[in-house]
Amino acid sequence: MADTTESAAPALAGRLQALGEAVRQALPHGTIESIAVERGQELVLHVRREGLVETMLLLRDGADFAFEQLMDLCGVDWPEQPERFEVVYNLLSLSLNQRVRVIARTDAATPVPTVSAIWPNATWYEREAWDMYGIVFAGQTDLRRLLTDYGFEGHPLRKDFPLTGYVEVRYDEERKQVVYEPVTLTQDFRNFDFLSPWEAMTTLPGDEKVHLNRIEGPKPQGTNP
Repeated sequence: MADTTESAAPALAGRLQALGEAVRQALPHGTIESIAVERGQELVLHVRREGLVETMLLLRDGADFAFEQLMDLCGVDWPEQPERFEVVYNLLSLSLNQRVRVIARTDAATPVPTVSAIWPNATWYEREAWDMYGIVFAGQTDLRRLLTDYGFEGHPLRKDFPLTGYVEVRYDEERKQVVYEPVTLTQDFRNFDFLSPWEAMTTLPGDEKVHLNRIEGPKPQGTNP
């Protein structure tokens, strides 16, 4: 079985590479920046931000692609790069049993075109990416906070966002309402690296019995060679 899987891997990688090349040829020159087959079984297309909508329409409506479903949309933050954000789209074709990952890059100020008109479920995913990373989606009319509240400042999944946040929430008994206050820590943040109970336990109750003298029974008499 292992030999069969290993022999099928190059064929799968070749088929995915050909699929990516077919997408590249069907789009204007330069729309697809790169094609990769990761781990031999995942097709990844890096797309120019300006050609994202055209690419997505082709992937959905092209007979050779037929990616009817947007399974997921998420963000990745690379703060050391000029275009620090990657917007990742995972598409599925049920009719052709194939998947593709499309990635477009942007920075904190430049919007990415929305794909909510192509896949309506993208609205929720784009709202989440805006809430967590601050990625702006041009044409998205419902770009509101999704996981944080409406008064939240900042975007929690940016790698330069402080672990403690900026404000803390508590219920004020006197004012009978929830209040926001600057974060106050009783001590500086420390990272404790304790041993696990299994690593720290060097002796167990009853180990002392090992060191007690035991009464040995008579040894069997053997014959000398």
